[in-house]
Amino acid sequence: MYRPEQLDVVTQHLGNATLGLFAATSYLDRVGRPETEEDLLKHDWVGYDRREEILRGFRETGWDVERTFFKLRTDQQAVYWELVRAGCGLGFTQIEYAKRTPGVEQVMIPLEIPHLEVWLTAHETMRRTPRIRKVWDILGREMRPLLS
Repeated sequence: MYRPEQLDVVTQHLGNATLGLFAATSYLDRVGRPETEEDLLKHDWVGYDRREEILRGFRETGWDVERTFFKLRTDQQAVYWELVRAGCGLGFTQIEYAKRTPGVEQVMIPLEIPHLEVWLTAHETMRRTPRIRKVWDILGREMRPLLS
């Protein structure tokens, strides 16, 4: 989800993933649906533990939050999404991915959420391997329609 900077890798920008704020319908039914920025502060949030991306994103929108702002934290993306799905609080993910998740709904908020760049990356010598090249081509073809 970032452009690699190593010199010996080949990269291809596939597009940008649009992010949204989501919560389990059961969570929103229990605590209410936020309508304002102030409402958002009253909700439980799922965040990252050691990774800084979510903290930087909040600060870029004017929210100066620390790790303690998040009720639950994990650096494992699959666990993060499962915590949101289980009704533990609000969390961010790719809109196209969330639309395919039953029991989760988008929380419409008055904040602009940055997008994620999506890159295919392989070591230069590995990219020439026929199996790697085939996977590269499949990933590029199948992922592009999901990105803006």
